[in-house]
Amino acid sequence: MEKDFTVALAGNPNVGKSTIFNALTGMKQHTGNWTGKTVETAAGYFKTDNNNYRLVDLPGTYSLMPHSFEEKVARDFIIDQKPDVVIVVCDANTLSRNLTLVLQTIAVSQRVLVCVNLLDEAKKNGIEINLKMLEKRLGVRVVGTTARNKKTIESLLFALDEVIKQPPKTELNLKTDEETALEAVNRAEEICNGIITYKNQNYKKRDLKIDKIVTSKAFGFPLMLLLLCLVFWLTINGANYPSELLFKGFSWLEGELSALLLLLNCPKIIHNALIYGVFRTVGFIVSVMLPPMAIFFPLFTLLEDLGFLPRIAFNLDKPFKSCGACGKQALTMCMGFGCNAAGVTGCRIIDSPRERLLAILTNAFVPCNGRFPTIIAIITMFFIGGGISGSVTSAIILTTVITFGIILTFLATKLLSKTVLKGVPSNFILELPPYRQPQILKVIVRSIFDRTLFVLGRSLIVAAPAGLIIYIMSNTLVNGTTLLSYCADFLDPFARLLGLDGVILIAFILGFPANEIVVPIIIMAYMQNGILQDGFSLDFTQALFIENGWTVKTAISMLIFTLCHWPCSTTVLTIKKETASIKWTLLSILLPTAFGVVLCMIFNFICDVFF
Repeated sequence: MEKDFTVALAGNPNVGKSTIFNALTGMKQHTGNWTGKTVETAAGYFKTDNNNYRLVDLPGTYSLMPHSFEEKVARDFIIDQKPDVVIVVCDANTLSRNLTLVLQTIAVSQRVLVCVNLLDEAKKNGIEINLKMLEKRLGVRVVGTTARNKKTIESLLFALDEVIKQPPKTELNLKTDEETALEAVNRAEEICNGIITYKNQNYKKRDLKIDKIVTSKAFGFPLMLLLLCLVFWLTINGANYPSELLFKGFSWLEGELSALLLLLNCPKIIHNALIYGVFRTVGFIVSVMLPPMAIFFPLFTLLEDLGFLPRIAFNLDKPFKSCGACGKQALTMCMGFGCNAAGVTGCRIIDSPRERLLAILTNAFVPCNGRFPTIIAIITMFFIGGGISGSVTSAIILTTVITFGIILTFLATKLLSKTVLKGVPSNFILELPPYRQPQILKVIVRSIFDRTLFVLGRSLIVAAPAGLIIYIMSNTLVNGTTLLSYCADFLDPFARLLGLDGVILIAFILGFPANEIVVPIIIMAYMQNGILQDGFSLDFTQALFIENGWTVKTAISMLIFTLCHWPCSTTVLTIKKETASIKWTLLSILLPTAFGVVLCMIFNFICDVFF
């Protein structure tokens, strides 16, 4: 039986390491343009003519002396697991800085292969590297690659087969003190003397000019808000027609499934529960949730590939530090716009346990994709007139609501850091990668499969049983009144204090599995027909809401509570998994809910007194 050689893939962040991993293994490991994007090791397999290899993609790290969780993961694997070969990927544009890690890795590893990547970008920037001389000075094999070029990947495979033939080094220097690091930095600079030629000394001039604007105090935040507004406008404007088509498709499919069940003599009670409860709920969520996600996530990923998201993190670093948190929380907050569960998982990039908890507990203050439909519908019906949900006005108001959510994130973070999670904010290294032209087709495919369908699948797992429960509650009569109405009436006095009513509050409770079904439940309860309805126009829905006592005050209270209430079930389960604590999971539910209740009460009191 042939042996599988273990190969570790190491390197600084943003050197194209994950792209090389994908090229070698054929896996679609997600790539990103910010520090710590890969926070767990990912493994894949590939073959050459001579050997079988198990490739482990390590988190991006600048040094084998860890200052963060991801650097510790990389260091521990290289030193403790002793892979047969360590491939260290370097950026040809910043070779001197990358060689520090190379020298440290050579000292502690059995075999090392250096891969100088991004040679195409270096050529455009007028940078030439003498790879043969570099190989001689380092004393290990060096290969130049352009990760997207198949021929250079073949050269890398050939070199790997050659390196694996070498006898493993037995005397390893496992020193990891600061003096060793300084020695590595100085030696890296010495090695690069005479190896690198710069034909264009001003190759970074364009990026620096852009950064002076994008990261400036005067223009940084306005540009962020403008970009956010543009993303939301494209999402809103582009999602309407696909949603309508999906509604029609599920309506047709519902009829076919209904006919099939009736043909099979399915009992009416089971037929209705499956069709009008489970299937209709699932169909509604897919129709409402899929189109905006299919637009938002690719746009978000394009900003990653372009290199803009690290600039957003840079701009938000100071506000988060002033709240006692880590600037990396800006990145996890951005992830939360697509899905709060994804944002919570992304908090692994934060090294400090205290700061990681701050980010986890406050992630739900930014609205996820599941809450956008409710917010957009309320804005359209009560604030912009004309019923054009894709208008610029709708996007501006939506951006204002989102900005309010960001402000609440700062306030909640500050509150926690001054009470149950006291501590001093830590520093972190955030590399601003060069601006790069995104690979649009790959971005679309990757974001749809890695994010959109993944998030949608998790939502449907909890939405299907929720649909059954909603159907049972709205169709079970006790003394001529449904269980849903009993619950709504019981909650009504408290809901009135929030500027809402019992129907709205019970809709939020039943919408715990998926926020997308809150408005449909409200419509169902008001119409008292016991079945989730789709296909209603916003004009009809607005008239129905007004008929049941809605005013502008109700709409604003609805927006506030949509922004601030408990996370969805998927996010709660993710928080429990990430924190391994019932206490912190309960706090993650109570914190945003308390903010929502207090804010709604204050707003309702002000309206009652002054208006």
